[in-house]
Amino acid sequence: MKRSKKYRQKVENLDNQAKSPRKALEWICSNKSASFDETVDIVINLGVDPRKADQIVRGTIVLPNGTGKVPRVLVFAQGEKQKEAEQAGADYVGGQDLAEKISQGWLDFDVCIAAPDMMKHVGKLGKILGPRKLMPNPKSGTVTMEIGKAVGDAKKGKVEYRTDKNGVVHSLLGKVSFGVDKLSENYSALMDTILKAKPAAAKGRYIKGVYFSSTMGPSIKVDITKSKDIGEVA
Repeated sequence: MKRSKKYRQKVENLDNQAKSPRKALEWICSNKSASFDETVDIVINLGVDPRKADQIVRGTIVLPNGTGKVPRVLVFAQGEKQKEAEQAGADYVGGQDLAEKISQGWLDFDVCIAAPDMMKHVGKLGKILGPRKLMPNPKSGTVTMEIGKAVGDAKKGKVEYRTDKNGVVHSLLGKVSFGVDKLSENYSALMDTILKAKPAAAKGRYIKGVYFSSTMGPSIKVDITKSKDIGEVA
């Protein structure tokens, strides 16, 4: 894969030493080069076996400083729940009409939430929504009776995390424009949540590696031992 000149220059300016979480974020923020506001991503390698159901790490978190993006929220609801969704700021609210629109290829939304009684319509869209990670699910809080809260959380920057087939969690921390302090707060909150989600069946070292990167930048290894604990940015 051919890399841009700016990317190659960043790599040349980056030593191979693992950095404390804060130092890594400082490097990313001080070496931004894109004309747009880059996203800061995090990769967490966990010591779990995701082939075993009792070792899958999955959950959600509303980051303290949001994600830097206000998502377009679609809600399947009717009656009072429809009004609740609209009052909470949902971008699209409906029922079978929305299901038919999606089945025809329309996907101009980022989050999909459904009231339980609407899953009869949503369930038919599994092959469309599932691969795009848009399928509502009770475990992620997107199939719920608390429609207003779900919409509000999504708008505030709710992030869903889940181990992939290799036991790795991919997530985001926000935008480079947030600055080091806000990115650090998001990092601490996410790591604290991941730590609390440690499966009882997981043995040995739980956090095996952490890496940061920006949209147009190289991956930076984080030395979590330089923090007082894994959940604290030092």
